[in-house]
Amino acid sequence: MTAKKVILTGDRPTGPLHLGHYVGSLRNRVKLQHDYTQFVIIADVQALTDNFANPEKVRESVTEVTLDYLACGIDPAISTIFIQSHVPELTELTTYYMNLVSVARVERNPTVKDEIQQRGFQRDIPLGFFCYPVSQVADISAFRAHLVPVGEDQLPMIELTNDIVGRFNRTYNCNVLIECEAMVSTIGRLPGTDGGAKMGKSLGNVINLGESADTLKTKVMSMFTDPNHLRVEDPGTVEGNPVFTYLDAFAPDTAAVQEMKDHYRRGGLGDVKVKRYLLDVLETMLAPIRAKRAAYAADRGEVMNVLRQGTARARAVAAETLDAVRKAMRLDYFSKE
Repeated sequence: MTAKKVILTGDRPTGPLHLGHYVGSLRNRVKLQHDYTQFVIIADVQALTDNFANPEKVRESVTEVTLDYLACGIDPAISTIFIQSHVPELTELTTYYMNLVSVARVERNPTVKDEIQQRGFQRDIPLGFFCYPVSQVADISAFRAHLVPVGEDQLPMIELTNDIVGRFNRTYNCNVLIECEAMVSTIGRLPGTDGGAKMGKSLGNVINLGESADTLKTKVMSMFTDPNHLRVEDPGTVEGNPVFTYLDAFAPDTAAVQEMKDHYRRGGLGDVKVKRYLLDVLETMLAPIRAKRAAYAADRGEVMNVLRQGTARARAVAAETLDAVRKAMRLDYFSKE
């Protein structure tokens, strides 16, 4: 029997997950776990690179993210959910990989450039943050992942991973590490509910997966639409209209959405009616997630047990890779062979 290909995916725990996470990757992980060997990393070490002074936020978010995973259908019996900081093999691999990449190479990474600008670091960049792409290489290679689901903006991470993997194998004349492929999402990023291109918890323009019915209604009914669509009879613009973007992402009846778009463009369809339709779509989708999340949250000890077991499994796999890396680098001083 052919072994399943390995997928490495995950999130930084900086708060509960929202619809942007769900449409971007989370719902695909639920499907992929049945056909691939899936490792789901809760990247708390990476989260600390720009939240180092707020560890309680990261700690609480680890549980919140896990609840979202379980509520959405990530099955810990077939997917390995683990905490990054409790797999120390990843830290050791990161240290070794730092010798295989230059500062200039990391600085050229457009994703790193954008994130440095977003956080206003300029030249006052924490070294941990600057080096997090190398840590991601360790995360991917430790589990010998064949596939990594990413958005187009994260493709430089895959390129860096394969650069370091290739250089390691050439330098130590081995085939210990494997190159990976990007599994690029075909769905673009969701805009914020305020119409902003950037979606973020701190901006207050996200809809969380565990949102209460009342809060969901408030957020949907206050969503940004076409600012020039002042009267019901006025023709409206669909393109760039967040309500229709969300309908494209989540509404199962594509024909009904298309009919609604045509009606909105020619006039005679009000924003309130469109928002109510979106609210029904989202409530239908989120109600079972909300209920499952509440059930898991009632037994947080079991949630931590899921993480404990998953982290133990992940560490065993990472340890095998680290042993092979040490052997290739002639660092296996205490080997019995």
